[in-house]
Amino acid sequence: MKKIKVHIADDHQLLIDGINAVLSSENNIEVVGSSLNGEDVLNWFALNEADILILDINMPKVDGIAVLQSFVKSGFQQKVIVLSSYDDAKLIKEVLKIGANGFLAKKCAGENIVEAINDVYSGKQYFSESIKDKLLSTFRSNHFSIDEISQDGTFFSPLTPRETDVLKLICKQYNSNEISKTLHISTNTVESHRKNLINKLKVKNVVGLAIYAVKNNIV
Repeated sequence: MKKIKVHIADDHQLLIDGINAVLSSENNIEVVGSSLNGEDVLNWFALNEADILILDINMPKVDGIAVLQSFVKSGFQQKVIVLSSYDDAKLIKEVLKIGANGFLAKKCAGENIVEAINDVYSGKQYFSESIKDKLLSTFRSNHFSIDEISQDGTFFSPLTPRETDVLKLICKQYNSNEISKTLHISTNTVESHRKNLINKLKVKNVVGLAIYAVKNNIV
């Protein structure tokens, strides 16, 4: 059985050792390297390969954001799970837009790291429950109108203008009746758009829609 090769990057050796200990009991996962600073991460990947990088944001020499940006510019193939002590919504949205495949709060790392690695390796995106809640709550608290939202990047989207309008309101956690009144369409039409969005974007739920919206600058 092919093992998932993982590199762990964090500025605390104790955390690296802890994640290593958790993963050592997994038959399908192998830790192939570790780094204590961002510069070492870049140097390591210049000479070695891994399927997944577990990447801390706050690291010396080169921070995690700069590492992720460097990977994206170079056309990186490995998947990246961001690991952070902070669950600030702005940070979550930033790493999503850059190209991270998952975001894991450090406080949940021990219990969620295996699930995160397996999900991301299989092509899914992974966000711990606290991160999902934080992401969705930002849409709920943002007081914007449809006309005020930037359209930058939406040319990448396969959505129609009406589907985009519905998606923006879904991200604000409007229910079908509220969307119906705002856009002056029937609730049946709203439900139809909701189902079409999930099918078209190949996501499972509202969280998936929200992640798509963030990565494509729709919200």
